[in-house]
Amino acid sequence: MRATELSELAAFAAVARHKSFRKAGEERGVTASAISHAVLNLEDRIAIRLLNRTTRSVSLTEAGELLFSHIAPAFGEMTAALDALNRYRDTPFGRVRINVPNSIGPFVIGRVIAPLLQRNPNLQLEINATDRLVDIVEEGFDAGIRFGERLTEGMIALRIKPRIRLVVVGSPAYFERRPKPQTPYELKRHLCIQNMFPSGARYAWEFEKDGRTVSFQPTGALSLDDHELMMQAALGGVGLAYIWEPRVERAVADGKLIQVLDDWCQPEEPLYLYYPSRRHMSAGFRAVIDAIRAE
Repeated sequence: MRATELSELAAFAAVARHKSFRKAGEERGVTASAISHAVLNLEDRIAIRLLNRTTRSVSLTEAGELLFSHIAPAFGEMTAALDALNRYRDTPFGRVRINVPNSIGPFVIGRVIAPLLQRNPNLQLEINATDRLVDIVEEGFDAGIRFGERLTEGMIALRIKPRIRLVVVGSPAYFERRPKPQTPYELKRHLCIQNMFPSGARYAWEFEKDGRTVSFQPTGALSLDDHELMMQAALGGVGLAYIWEPRVERAVADGKLIQVLDDWCQPEEPLYLYYPSRRHMSAGFRAVIDAIRAE
């Protein structure tokens, strides 16, 4: 159905409800003459009279009654559907899908997601955690969270505070067998768990202090691409892990892990929430952005 045909049917339905061209025009936001012209075009197109007109009144023909009985429910459902959409515009409601790196999932959940859901009980968040690079538009996400150097070109980006860092931890049992390293140069004498990208590539442990930078490439027997597994391996005394600080904060506070080289571990690139467009945001997505800005 063409737009002009739908507009003509809407004009006819308004006249049928009000039995008045003037009132139909007021409902549609146009003149009575425009309504009359639209209905005449509809009658000419289908070659059937739908309205009986006099200078004082308007009534439906039998054909008009039949047409109105069929289209009135449809227009009512469309109006109800548009009214229902107001919830998405006016109050945080519905589903928002966000892709986040698996390695920083606990940080995102604890700092952003949990407070957001407490303030907005009608909001539904779907969090997909993976360390692979995801095209959020192609895979149907509303937004993603990444470090600055991995942002997709052309996206709108909102910085998440605070910056987090990678730290080195080991279990008390491990440090009963080996001394705590005082500088990154001593790591070569330790059992170090290798950090692995989903592609299989290993990445170096980076350190900085007083303008000096040190890059250390572990050669340990165990390589992992999941930070939860790294933490469990460290807890089990397998070796030292280079891991996001929010993931091990509780274990360090409880004495289950010991953090070393603290003064060498500097904040990484900032995290960003990124998304493709500012146009016509739902209230739910605006609530996500507001929560991040409030951090």
